[in-house]
Order: sequence, then structure tokens, then C-alpha cells
Amino acid sequence: MIPATEPVQGNDRATYRQVLAEPRFRLLFATRTIAITAGSLRITTYSVLVFAVTGSALLSALAFGIGFLPQLFGSLLLGSLADRLPPRALIAGGYALECAAALLLALVPMPIAASLGVMALVALATPVYGGASSRLVAQWLKGDAYVLGRSLNNIASSGAQLFGLALGGAVVAALGPHRALAVSAALYLGCALALRIRLPRLQPGESGGTPDGARGGGAAVRASLHGAGRLLRGHTVRRLMLAQWLPPAFVTGAEGLIVAYAGGHGFAPGWYAVLMGCLPLGMLAGDLLIGRLLRPPTRERLVVPLTALTGLPLLLFAAEPGVGVSSCLLLLSGLGLAYGLGLQRPFLNALPPDGQGQAFGLLGSGSMTLQGVGPACFGAMAAGAGTGGAMALAGGAALLTAGWMLTWHPPHSPRKEHAA
Repeated sequence: MIPATEPVQGNDRATYRQVLAEPRFRLLFATRTIAITAGSLRITTYSVLVFAVTGSALLSALAFGIGFLPQLFGSLLLGSLADRLPPRALIAGGYALECAAALLLALVPMPIAASLGVMALVALATPVYGGASSRLVAQWLKGDAYVLGRSLNNIASSGAQLFGLALGGAVVAALGPHRALAVSAALYLGCALALRIRLPRLQPGESGGTPDGARGGGAAVRASLHGAGRLLRGHTVRRLMLAQWLPPAFVTGAEGLIVAYAGGHGFAPGWYAVLMGCLPLGMLAGDLLIGRLLRPPTRERLVVPLTALTGLPLLLFAAEPGVGVSSCLLLLSGLGLAYGLGLQRPFLNALPPDGQGQAFGLLGSGSMTLQGVGPACFGAMAAGAGTGGAMALAGGAALLTAGWMLTWHPPHSPRKEHAA
């Protein structure tokens, strides 16, 4: 069993070294990073495989995105299990399920519709074990250490996704898609075994959850729907979720138009890849700078200005800038996404103690869903407004969100709200 370390409390500024000194977080962080790499590898490889079999760009795109939308339904119907099942078995079992799905796709010939169904079913479970993992992080890291733990997860997530996508191309070229899927399965299996061996065995009651929620499928669904309703009815929780959902969805909507913008403006081949890399690069820099240099109260005061920064540079795409200016604008927009660090403590403080796992699962699944919807919405707008105009509209929507956040009043006690 991994021993705990002393947490950082209050408004004291933590460091990334202190966060990584917590061995239980370090284990969850490492396995999650490897699992995200495995997921990116699997998604890329599966999309390539579907295109090779069908020749359909539509089915290939559907294969790439099939794991996003079902997460919202999984959170609504099964999310309470994140607080009601033993976390070690739940998280390790989630990675084992991902491993089984990748092996199934690699080894068993099946119709495309059936393989898409397998991917969608696995996605239903993602908010459950993801929420349980986030709940443990919130329990083990206190004060500013929790915020920096979330920052590290954001940084690792972006890096692992980029690495997984690049790895996917290399592994598919070297081994073929079926063996590449087997590599993805092996990475998932390693994560499941590491957690099963190294993570402490906690019952739900010991880890902050309630141990009575796995009595049956119907009971779990009813508890999940009730819990989701309770979270979304709470004014403070609802607006903090929306604040974390909307700006990334708008930025992703603009991101989805980068290739079309570069092509429509005659940029040299390859520049679209540079432009697409500017947003995640800005996000990584923002998380590092805001997380490392600023104290918690300062981060929280900068939430609205940084949210505005996500949208303001995108407005300038209405002027159809060239490649150099476009790169700088996208970097600045990505930098503004560090606004989310200032919302982590208020969001955690607003959650009911017995529903944190479901809340984190709902937060993640809602964000993924809206980031899938954003490119479709602004892509449709580009038909009338042009790509630059549609990107500017995405920026305007982010600015409106910042204005809405500026109207907030100090929230009443979240504990009173939960008791109501």
C-alpha cells in the first residue's frame, strides 16, 4: 500500500513537486496519462481501419468521434456508481474494459455497425471510473495542491493526446491497424494491473462515497438520475459547470475551422498543422504560468479576464489575418483557457460530499459532448459567414460567456443549497 504525504492547505501556493510527492496521486496521474495515450492510439487506429474497410470519410469521422456523445448518457444513467463502488475495482475495471474493447476490435472480425456499438458501450463507462479517479484526487490533494493536480492532469492530457495521435500514425505504418489496436490494449492492461496492485483498497465509505448504491441496475440508474438532477438544480454548481463547459466548446468550434481557414487563404502546405498546434501549446503554457506563478486568490480573480482572452483574439479572424498573426492569435486564445484553474476550488467547495464522483463525471462528459457539438455548429455558420467570420463568432460567444460570469454575485453557502 502507498503511504500518504502531508497535504497543502488553505491559500498557500503549492508547487508541482509537492503535488507529485503524493504517491497515490502520482500513480493515478501516470496511469491516466498512459491510458489517454492508449485511447488516442486506439481512436486513430480504429478510424484508419474503418476508412480502409469502407472508404467512407463519414464513417471514418464517426469512428473517430463515437466515444464522445455516449459519455453524457453514461454520466446521467450510471454516474452515481462513481461514489458507490470501491474505487480501486472501479478504476482498474474501467481500464480492463477498455483493454477488452481494443482486443475485440483487433482480433474479432465484425460489421462496422457492431464495432461502433462496442466503442459506444465502452464510452458509457468512462464518466464512472473517470469520476471515481477525480474524486480520489480531490480527497487526497487539499487546497492549492488540488488545483495544481488538476493543472497537471490538463497538461498531461494534452501532451498524451498529441503523443497518442503521432504514435498512432507510426504504429499503424509499422505494424498495421490490427496490431496497433493490440498495442493499445496492452497499454490499457498495464494501467489496470498497476492500479490493482498499487492502489490502496478502499471501500466507498472510506473514500468519501456512499456504499449502498450498487444494489441493482434499476436502483443505480434511479440514483444516478436523481444525483444528476440534484447537481444541476443547484445554482452554484450549475453555473460553475457551464463556466467550465462553454468557453472550451467555443474555442474548439473555432479550432475545427482551422484547416478550412488555412486552405481557403492559400497558406503553404503544412501550415494548418502549425496553426492547430498553437491552441494546445498556448493552453500548456497558460496552465504552467498561471498554476506556477500565481497564488490561489489571484487565479480566482483572473477567471473573467482569462475567459475573455479565450475569445478576444478569435474576434480578429473576421479581418482574415495571415499565417503569422493567426498563429499568435491562436496561442493567446489557448493561453486564456487557463481560466479554468481559478474555478477548481469554488467548484469543489460547491459539491455535496456524497456526490463528488458523479459531479466530476458529469463535468467531464458534458465538456466532451459540447466540444463535439461546437465544431458542427460553427462549421454550419461558416457556410454563410465564411471561416474567418465563423471563428470570430466563436470568439464573440466566449466573450459573452465572460460577460455573464462578470455578473455573478458571491454565492451563498453551497452546504445550505445542498440541504435545501
